Amino acid sequence: MPKIIEGVHLTRMDLMKTKNKMRLATKGHKLLKEKRDALITEFFKVVDKAKGIRGELSETLAHGRTNLIKAKALAGSPEIESIAESTPPAKEIEFSFRNIMGVKIPQIVEADEIEGMKYTLIFMTPKLEEAMVNFSTASQQLIRLIESEETVRRVGSEIKKVKRRTNALEYLLIPNLDFTRKYIEFRLQEIERENFFRLKVIKRKKMRR
Repeated sequence: MPKIIEGVHLTRMDLMKTKNKMRLATKGHKLLKEKRDALITEFFKVVDKAKGIRGELSETLAHGRTNLIKAKALAGSPEIESIAESTPPAKEIEFSFRNIMGVKIPQIVEADEIEGMKYTLIFMTPKLEEAMVNFSTASQQLIRLIESEETVRRVGSEIKKVKRRTNALEYLLIPNLDFTRKYIEFRLQEIERENFFRLKVIKRKKMRR
């Protein structure tokens, strides 16, 4: 149930202040709703994107495992392990930020895909090369998945905050301001009627004298 805002006086000045606050609250509520709707649209876009990447990653890893198993069958596990140990470490990942409706979203700068490693080893096989390409691609997909899922997390968190603010305005502040405005207007009208009646009584008394 709406309540009268504390600290409000029954004056025309406070009535004007209450009306101004209500206009600002109504405008803020509209802007927050627009922001919430835009964020929700973006949220579902990124969720769909993350699902797509997750599916691609799963498929790429499956191909990579299959090719690696075939490569081990042809070259032997020790030789495959030796090649794996000689593979250079992955490059460090750099990231920046982009802005979505006031939300800072990490944007990962993808490293260049690792080119097919050139080995002169006698045990290098086409399936091993395919596996290397698969896992290189998977690393890029994983980076994009991390970026998408972090975006989902941050946008989702912002949606919750905006919803709380929108609800606070819609169900608390605006109703309370409106109730306070009506109360002040009603009381001022009562005071005016009382003053008018009082003046009439005084006038009659003067006329009788």
